[in-house]
Amino acid sequence: MYMVYWTVVEDDRCTPHEKLFETTEMVAAMQHMEELRKRQREGGGVRFITMASEHPDLVGHPGVDVTGPEYNWKKRRK
Repeated sequence: MYMVYWTVVEDDRCTPHEKLFETTEMVAAMQHMEELRKRQREGGGVRFITMASEHPDLVGHPGVDVTGPEYNWKKRRK
């Protein structure tokens, strides 16, 4: 799933907005962001345009997980 977030600034008042897109709608989400950026370039008071994603079929939990004492990861550089 994708969420597009943006803020509209009018008369020194900021109003947050969001729009949800399904996992199969990435192109539509990107097009929506481009429409918002076009409004921004035209001086429409649109700010802070961003997108976040979260796949509904994740195998593990997002974020940091607990590791046991046997965990021994090392970054190898050549």
